[in-house]
Amino acid sequence: MNRELVINVTPTEISIALCEDKVLVELNKEQCKMGFSVGDIYLGKVRKIMPGLNAAFVNIGHEKDAFIHYLDLGSQFLSLERVVNSRQPGKRGVNVESMKLEPSIDKDGKIENYLQVGQTIMVQVAKEAISTKGPRLTADVSLAGRNVVLVPFTSKIFLSQKIRSNETKKRLRRVAAGVLPKNFGVIIRTAAANAQDVDIEQDILSLVDRWKEAVGNIRKSQAPALLLSEMSRANTIIRDSLNATFSQITVDDEKMYREIKNYIKVIDPKLEKIVKLYKGQVPIFDNFDISKQIKSLFAKYVSLKRGAYLIIEHTEAMNVIDVNSGNRTRAEENQEETAMSVNLAAAKEIARQLRLRDLGGIVIIDFIDLHKAQNRQLLFEEMSKLMATDKAKHTILPLTKFGLMQITRQRVRPVAVEDVTDVCPTCNGSGRIEPTILLDRKIENQIQFLAEDRGIKHITLRVSPYVASYICQGLISLRRKWQWRYKTSIKVIADQSLGMVEVKYLGRHNEPLIL
Repeated sequence: MNRELVINVTPTEISIALCEDKVLVELNKEQCKMGFSVGDIYLGKVRKIMPGLNAAFVNIGHEKDAFIHYLDLGSQFLSLERVVNSRQPGKRGVNVESMKLEPSIDKDGKIENYLQVGQTIMVQVAKEAISTKGPRLTADVSLAGRNVVLVPFTSKIFLSQKIRSNETKKRLRRVAAGVLPKNFGVIIRTAAANAQDVDIEQDILSLVDRWKEAVGNIRKSQAPALLLSEMSRANTIIRDSLNATFSQITVDDEKMYREIKNYIKVIDPKLEKIVKLYKGQVPIFDNFDISKQIKSLFAKYVSLKRGAYLIIEHTEAMNVIDVNSGNRTRAEENQEETAMSVNLAAAKEIARQLRLRDLGGIVIIDFIDLHKAQNRQLLFEEMSKLMATDKAKHTILPLTKFGLMQITRQRVRPVAVEDVTDVCPTCNGSGRIEPTILLDRKIENQIQFLAEDRGIKHITLRVSPYVASYICQGLISLRRKWQWRYKTSIKVIADQSLGMVEVKYLGRHNEPLIL
């Protein structure tokens, strides 16, 4: 598999496209003003305790207060608070490696026993603000590197379940134990299995230094404040995904190009040559045929081969995907084979769409009915295999007797579609509007009410250009008829920003009239 990273940099936004065999599978957008916040460590201030939810809202400087549940405090929350309190002005700081750890907090405890309004706490962003929800926080702070994840306030060494070799496990445990300071644990990632000992050691030591930097910033910060920022989104993707399957990383900005090149030089010098600076006249996404694929993000219908297609619907509660065979028809005896063929093609595209659109929460897939149990099991196994490369946590359930597959998938960033679309102001998202044939009657009724019941003598109608033309057309137009009939002055203004059947009623001085 050939993997490419294509990065488009503008003054306001960085767009990062991950392609596998020239097909777009992930699209990340980072606002230059906001930055990528997952992994950032903040000094926050507790704003509100919610005993009913066993949670609290914390001010970390975002527009919306962040949310932290009791279970996200982490077992060593008391040790973390001791470090934070010791770094307040006028106090002598406590170092993690030399301190005696506090007792673990109770798993079934209450948040009001550990947090109070106005308290200063050290937290890490676990999930970005999405839609109407603020960021999700954790106080179980960890620092991710290329080969390991550093976990303060523990001495345990965990290994990725994907590392099978016992010899490799022993080697990695020995290397980590040799450099880890006291009271620091580590999660050894899958990438470490093929890494050199010296690279793993350097990774651990650099993460310890980053932890010390975050703790050191507490003394010179006042909540809410950013203590330690995660690296740029581009470097985060490179850190987590870079391997021999990457054939090219192309970026159209010289500053970002140098930043990425320097980062790769540190983590994997052999791959430094795959970083390219794009200098073409054609926009970079157009050159790599990505712009056309991005448009599919906003499509309700997604085409498959030979006439089959998907319908993707997003609701507040869940995402629903319907698989349709379209105009594919075969002989009667091959209906099962046809359904299986369409379902397998749909599964491949659905796995891609889940990553591309970053659909989270509950996803219900209505596959074409399969009558054979072995085919249903085969489809489930194929879907699990296709989703194995998805880094988001997910659970897939076998098909139900109704032919539905249920998937739950974690989401940590806003959906790209939500960032650039809004609800239609005319239909309010329903997809239906009032029949246009009744519009003139509705407008006349409102004018009659304003003129006869409210006694208003000057009415301005602000409508779409099409409706304005219809009302004003002809020598004896509707506007003139209404003026004569209701003995009031009527002015019509065409406004392109209004929907087809949207009407605003204004007074003599353009003040809105209450109906």
